[in-house]
Amino acid sequence: MPELPEVETTIRGLQPIVNSTILSIKIHTPKLRFFIPKNILRKQESVEIKEIKRRGKLILLNLSNEHTIVMHLGMSGRLRLINNNKFQKQRHDHFILRTNQDHCLIFNDVRKFGFIDCGKIEEIYNKKYMVSLGEEALGINLNDKYLFLKISKSAVAIKQILLDQSIIAGIGNIYASEILFNAKISPLLRGKDLSLEECNQLILSTKKILKKAISAGGSTLRDYVSTDGTVGNYQSNFKVYKKDGQKISGKIIKKIVQYGRSTYFCPDLQKKQKI
Repeated sequence: MPELPEVETTIRGLQPIVNSTILSIKIHTPKLRFFIPKNILRKQESVEIKEIKRRGKLILLNLSNEHTIVMHLGMSGRLRLINNNKFQKQRHDHFILRTNQDHCLIFNDVRKFGFIDCGKIEEIYNKKYMVSLGEEALGINLNDKYLFLKISKSAVAIKQILLDQSIIAGIGNIYASEILFNAKISPLLRGKDLSLEECNQLILSTKKILKKAISAGGSTLRDYVSTDGTVGNYQSNFKVYKKDGQKISGKIIKKIVQYGRSTYFCPDLQKKQKI
């Protein structure tokens, strides 16, 4: 958390700063997950923000000097976008970017698991965290044949495969449970147990759930709010996540732990593990 829908909602909320010029950058915390590169101060002031994109869970600010500022929100990070004259520093505000259009962009991260990077575009796209990403969860290149080839020999449970960013970029723990329920596939099934048809159903469910979550502004469970402080609403549409002990279609929802992460599913409605 935040996952793809929350990051995409954030990207859309940042569009007002596109085509504005960076006036200043101030770093209050030099090290988040990693140290923030010092060149972000030397080279990015007086540079125009040309576009803001997403890659997986990464936020990319592409600049007119052919550099990119990369932001990852980690577990608890969020971005606020406010008018300069309304800025009041809050606890855990680590990075502040101001533009010539009176925008103030603040990176806030309680746990400091997020990170900020900066470099030439070609350098950024060669970084390990970028090169290692698989196909976009909402991308046209994510299809049944791609997924089937990736997982057809895997003994790893499909729930964990969905969380593997090197296979599909953007899915996190919350939406993995919801996607598997929508596809009627058990989280216990191994990758090699899924047929081509089931891979297709999983992809259809992935795109369906993520698009609905984006339309609802993402999910707010603890920390996440959009750039203007609005909470997401998709949590009201959860079918199984955090609903262990409740019933759906008369069947009990259960919680298990896989690879240290909580999984919510309905064993009676989701395809059981093959023997």
